[in-house]
Amino acid sequence: MSNLFSALGTASNALRAFDRALEATQNNINNAATPGFAKQRSRLEALPFEPANGLPGGVRAGALVSARDQYAEQAVRRQVELLGNFTQQAGALASIAGVFDVSGKSGIFAALNQFFQSVSAWSVTPNSHAARQEVLNSAGAVATSFQQASQQLSRISAQLDGKIGQTAVQINALTAQLAQFNQERARAATPDPGLDARIHASLENLSELVNFTTLYAADGTVTVLLGGQTPLVQGDRQFAVSTGFFQPAAPPPVNPGAPPAAHLLDSNGQDITSQVSQGQLAGLLSVRNGLLPGLLGDGQQQGDLNRLAQQFADRVNQILGQGQITQGPPPQSGVPLFAYTGGSPTGVAATLALAPGITPSLLAAIDPGPPLGANGTALRLAGLANSTNPADQINGLTYTGYYSSLSARVGQQLADAKQGEQTQSLAVAQARSLRGEISGVSLDEEATRLIELQRSYQANARMVTVVSELTETVINMLR
Repeated sequence: MSNLFSALGTASNALRAFDRALEATQNNINNAATPGFAKQRSRLEALPFEPANGLPGGVRAGALVSARDQYAEQAVRRQVELLGNFTQQAGALASIAGVFDVSGKSGIFAALNQFFQSVSAWSVTPNSHAARQEVLNSAGAVATSFQQASQQLSRISAQLDGKIGQTAVQINALTAQLAQFNQERARAATPDPGLDARIHASLENLSELVNFTTLYAADGTVTVLLGGQTPLVQGDRQFAVSTGFFQPAAPPPVNPGAPPAAHLLDSNGQDITSQVSQGQLAGLLSVRNGLLPGLLGDGQQQGDLNRLAQQFADRVNQILGQGQITQGPPPQSGVPLFAYTGGSPTGVAATLALAPGITPSLLAAIDPGPPLGANGTALRLAGLANSTNPADQINGLTYTGYYSSLSARVGQQLADAKQGEQTQSLAVAQARSLRGEISGVSLDEEATRLIELQRSYQANARMVTVVSELTETVINMLR
């Protein structure tokens, strides 16, 4: 009789074990599309079978085990960080590239070419009022094109400032979630697969924004360190970041009035910008604090756009100043064609304009020589287009050539960012696929396991029925 009761107990324990395994499998199927979810398995542990020692064998439910692999999770997050960086760079650079049109149809390039054509036509008819007026018109177009380019780049810079601030807000929102999840995890008596899925989904979303490392405590809570150094989450505590815009203290700025750089600050207000190396925030900062200051200038540099505007305007003014409006007597010296605000070297392009009071009659076409040339100054201005004289060049390039080099630099960076974005999209897909093979839910696999467990459950249920019938028969016989 005792053997029958023992067999009944063994079969009942097996039923409970298979029932728990079925619940885990059903939970996997229900959460197959849940972001961050990793499949679970209820272990089935064999019991010792030694009848002589009263050990009837059987099976019991073991611990619920997650298939999550932290190395695979980390690999996905690293690829997502890189993708976020390239995506933001590509978007910002595309806007900047639109400012630099080297097709000759618009912008600074077209305005410079038109100016050189107008002074060339003026050199043919130096006394023509119409030719002189065309020179003024084309010079005004050059000034306007520099102003517009500076304004467009400044607007892009302001837009990036806004995006950097929004990204910091998103980082804080995700780290606040993670701190809350840590609270829930610390209170939970047993692991919660749903909570675990939410934690890892938030970590993956955070990796799109900024680079970080994670540390896992014994109680399952996660610590998040930006750049591996600055804490964002520790236990149930969140450390919010913020943005600031200021000139660095060292080295002291050469141009104090230049636009400030964008910085990321920790919860204590300390500058941690140098720790940001990947993610969308890194892509935004690299364009905002790298390429744009190289064009518009900052505390340490004039900016290539301002340099081009200033050297072109100064050289044109110098050539006209060396010429004569009339031979006299007395001869009337030439006057400047361009003017700009001289207070800040980073404001030249934004303030470039025609000199106040300039009129067609004040353009100095005469070169006093020797030899005297009635159109000599106009010819010298026309020669700026292709001059090999170092005084007429910037870094060995003509003015249009220098502008083309700026455009090429922007274009090359944009091409690199787009190529990186494409490559990283494939890398992210591959990393997620590998992670899915390890911890993702396969509906085919779960369906197969579900059938196996159901049949095992049915077999043990039949065993319980048989043992129950035998027990009843024995009891009736004893009666």
